[in-house]
Amino acid sequence: MKILLVEDEPSVAAFLHQGLTEQDYTVDLAADGLLGLRRAQSTQYDCLILDQMLPGLSGLEVCRQVRAHDPGVPILILTALGETDDKIRGLDAGADDYLVKPFAFEELLARLRALVRRRTEAPAPKAVLHLADLTLDPAAKRVERAGQAVQLTAREFSLLEYLLRNQGRVVSRADLLEHVWDISFDTGSNVIDVYINFLRKKIDKGFEPKLIHTLVGMGYVMKTEG
Repeated sequence: MKILLVEDEPSVAAFLHQGLTEQDYTVDLAADGLLGLRRAQSTQYDCLILDQMLPGLSGLEVCRQVRAHDPGVPILILTALGETDDKIRGLDAGADDYLVKPFAFEELLARLRALVRRRTEAPAPKAVLHLADLTLDPAAKRVERAGQAVQLTAREFSLLEYLLRNQGRVVSRADLLEHVWDISFDTGSNVIDVYINFLRKKIDKGFEPKLIHTLVGMGYVMKTEG
């Protein structure tokens, strides 16, 4: 598997390069955002690892421009910024996952495997999903509530799709982390709660019946009230 690592800290870059190479990955290095972007646009990679704070061009901007060039390549953001808002900015820029420094190398490997597995698994045919007056078309990436188009980010769309496919069933945080974020353990952040609130504002606010429900200590469920 071929990986592009864009990291400006020499010690971190050397550590990751050695560790990934020992795991039989082929790793190309770039020490700034501009070089990283050029390599990402000229070479086919199986995964990109981008530091968020880079000279020349930020990791988030590299991510945005790579997404326009290759919508499917898995992108993992490395960041020293642990606040939820910072993580959300990375995800909304098009990243598939984030990892806060310092991190265990084993965790990085686990996330890489999850990202690549998701890309290589063949998706099953997807029919349009319905609940009350809400519809979600996975093929067209379109959501409507009461006939009105609802604009969602990629992560919001994935979250809503998973909830709809499991409508009537309580979905735990662990379920969402594994199937929407491709993380098999709780990161301790409230990013799920933040995204649930985003969805509520777009899906439920101003509409009846309410469809997204929280069961304290258990998880979330999509259903019509009553």
